Amino acid sequence: MATVFIALGSNLGDRSANLAAAIGRLGDLGLVTRVSPVYETEPWGITAQPRFLNQVVELQTDLPPHTLLRHLKAIETAMGREMAGPRYGPRSIDLDILFYDDLVLTSYTLTVPHPRLCERAFVLVPLADLAADRVHPRLGLTVRELLARVDRSGVQRFNVQTFSSNASTL
Repeated sequence: MATVFIALGSNLGDRSANLAAAIGRLGDLGLVTRVSPVYETEPWGITAQPRFLNQVVELQTDLPPHTLLRHLKAIETAMGREMAGPRYGPRSIDLDILFYDDLVLTSYTLTVPHPRLCERAFVLVPLADLAADRVHPRLGLTVRELLARVDRSGVQRFNVQTFSSNASTL
């Protein structure tokens, strides 16, 4: 079985419910062994859009990388993600393969490790919660070292339970 780290993001609809539903669907692809805390983050790329909730999961799977990617795209589509929208635009769910074991892969449809992983605090912060000492197979740096190189000021821990109870009293 491969150990895969998958980033989840949502900024449309019930963001926390979207993350939970996606994690449930990931369980159909293998065994979800660990889940990071949820973080609320500033949008990246296109900034004039709602804030995101981001999370990382560790998945044990027998699926090869390209098959896993096809299943992730099917989950996104089933959960209402519009693939025709702008790149980095708003979405109900986004699922990205960050690491697949220590695989280094570059193809037309998939690059592993994720090519922009080391630029994105919204990915590195929750990834560090699960795998701070994991070494990036291309860069030879740990997730902790990569995180030390980025500005994480727009990443705040999100308490889903507190948010839900506050939302019901509004």
